[in-house]
Amino acid sequence: MTVLVAVNDEKRPTRSGVHRAADIRAGLPREWENVAVAAWNGLTVAYCRQHGAGVIIRGVRNTGDVVRENQLAAMNETLGVTTLLMPTRPELATISSTIVRATVA
Repeated sequence: MTVLVAVNDEKRPTRSGVHRAADIRAGLPREWENVAVAAWNGLTVAYCRQHGAGVIIRGVRNTGDVVRENQLAAMNETLGVTTLLMPTRPELATISSTIVRATVA
């Protein structure tokens, strides 16, 4: 399994994709040796093709996420990669990177 940190040029993260991937890897349990974490700048489907992945799992927090993710899932499907949408736990539904950055700063 791979956790992919997709670099989106339209967003302005405070850290590079490589640093964010390293942070995620550091936060995973050590015994999860079968989980890789990678940063990627480009279409997620291109990463999947290059690495032989046939499924993308995406989290959704609310109806806005569902609408956007369904659009991406449809595009991914036409490009040969299935997308599964996984709802978040209710207590995490209001968490976003913007909120996390605001509370850390």
